[in-house]
Amino acid sequence: MSMTLRPQNGIRKWWLFLLITGLIISIVFALLTPWDISHLSSHPHPAQSYSEALHLVDIFREKEKQKMNPVGRLQLMSHNSKTERAIILVHGYTSCPEQFHELGQRFYDAGYNVLIAPLPHHGLADRMTDEQGKLTAGELADYADRTVDIARGLGQEVVMIGLSAGGVTTAWAAQNRHDIDQAIIISPAFGFKKIPTFLTGATMNIYTLLPDAFEWWDPILKETVPPAYSYPRYSRHALVEILRLGFATRAGVLHNPPGAKRITVILNANDTTVNNELTKDVVKIWQAQKPQLSTYEFDASLKLPHDIIDPSKSNQRVDIVYPRLIELVTHP
Repeated sequence: MSMTLRPQNGIRKWWLFLLITGLIISIVFALLTPWDISHLSSHPHPAQSYSEALHLVDIFREKEKQKMNPVGRLQLMSHNSKTERAIILVHGYTSCPEQFHELGQRFYDAGYNVLIAPLPHHGLADRMTDEQGKLTAGELADYADRTVDIARGLGQEVVMIGLSAGGVTTAWAAQNRHDIDQAIIISPAFGFKKIPTFLTGATMNIYTLLPDAFEWWDPILKETVPPAYSYPRYSRHALVEILRLGFATRAGVLHNPPGAKRITVILNANDTTVNNELTKDVVKIWQAQKPQLSTYEFDASLKLPHDIIDPSKSNQRVDIVYPRLIELVTHP
């Protein structure tokens, strides 16, 4: 009898081993695969005239929260009629339109109509608000659609520039909107330096399941960290949603050529916040689609901060950055 049981026990152990191994592989695969990115689709309703664009601006402003920082509200620098080119400037996560105000003024002086709208849940007067934790990838996609819709009535051609989270938002718009003439994507947050590249999807999935938590950008200065119009803390859930929009953009790139006529991706070799390797992967996939795409990288020797736009930031070099950005827009 013992001679017949031993083979059966061996077979059972083998099947149990296969079952456990398969279960582990399935769990690992499920963790590494980004969740909930397929529903982020574009719904364009572009303004057909300058007056319609102003109407959409009014609607946008009506939806802004009442207790906004004055510099956190939508900024429209207009020449009071439709111009040859309109430009959308998309600020980064926890910042507000004031981040791009000075650069926007330079484009306005050059004849552009300029739109700088606050990202959802941004620009509030209360810097310590938990409101920012409500940010979703769907809201960022909707924001991209709404700003491009407005800009179509502000200029014959539309340029869109975004930094970090604004860079991901601009990348999503460049992939999905066929009425963007030029997209400038600066240091997009497709991933973060602290997270190993291959674990970015798993980290996003895991933090989706965990309760939200807020952390200081600067644990020493805490709520006193400048500038006074940005949030001193970040929400883990908000960062997850920015990553989600990035994965949705990447998924779109894998299957379809980008909608934007021209795309420029700008990297900062000294960036210690975002994962440049993930951005380079997206660029490679885009290049396979053969769009009109170019890249530019600010050298590490410049020691630029992650935020290369806001002139109030320390170690800022807008004397170098602004002329180069303007050149990339005006002479693509």
